[in-house]
Amino acid sequence: MYKRATYRIRSNEPLTETVYRMVVEGDTQYLTAPGQFVNIELPGRFLRRPISVCDYDGHTITLIYKVIGEGTAQMAGMAAGGELDMLTGLGNGFSTAVKTERPLLVGGGVGVPPLYNLAKRLLAEGRRVSVVLGFNTASEVFYAEEFEALGVDVTVATADGSRGMRGFVTDVLADGCTDYDYVYACGPMPMLRALSGAIRVPGQFSFEERMGCGFGGCMGCTCHTRNGNKRICKEGPVLTTDEIIWEER
Repeated sequence: MYKRATYRIRSNEPLTETVYRMVVEGDTQYLTAPGQFVNIELPGRFLRRPISVCDYDGHTITLIYKVIGEGTAQMAGMAAGGELDMLTGLGNGFSTAVKTERPLLVGGGVGVPPLYNLAKRLLAEGRRVSVVLGFNTASEVFYAEEFEALGVDVTVATADGSRGMRGFVTDVLADGCTDYDYVYACGPMPMLRALSGAIRVPGQFSFEERMGCGFGGCMGCTCHTRNGNKRICKEGPVLTTDEIIWEER
């Protein structure tokens, strides 16, 4: 179930040159699982902007987004005290109701944020959590310290080697730096595809897709899975690895 409501912007600050963290205040009761998203109405824009939820509590929602177009650039210019019309509680989110003792969380770029609340949830359930974060270069790295502050094992990989390990998240796995029995992942499609071929355990992947409505009405984000057609905004964005069909490139 989702809800439309007005939220007050508490803060909106840059984490890197292009990535921002916005904290809003309002009704959070429809957020029930890590990995869900909100859909934000922006003045003068026809379509809402879907943004994954990084974290939430009883009265605030933390959103992390990358400025990649006019809509997110507009968001970056919003000041504390302003208001946003948002749909919350969208998507299925990650499930922690799986038998796993050593979950591995893998995030790439702006796929990192939804894994933060997931890590908190898994830790609260007594799991031993490891996190691998992938970025292009050191200047793009964010939230590594926040994950470390939770007490999880964190490995950072950068494509150019300017911070952490040189290479991609799959190189971290190939190097034997992690011990895991289940994988949760969120990131760009090439990363998820490569990760799918690198792991030998079950897991859940969160996908990005262009969305019209964000709540399953327009059918614009439908994808084919081994369990039939699914809407990324409604039955997704999280799919289990055994149901994913990778289309030929």
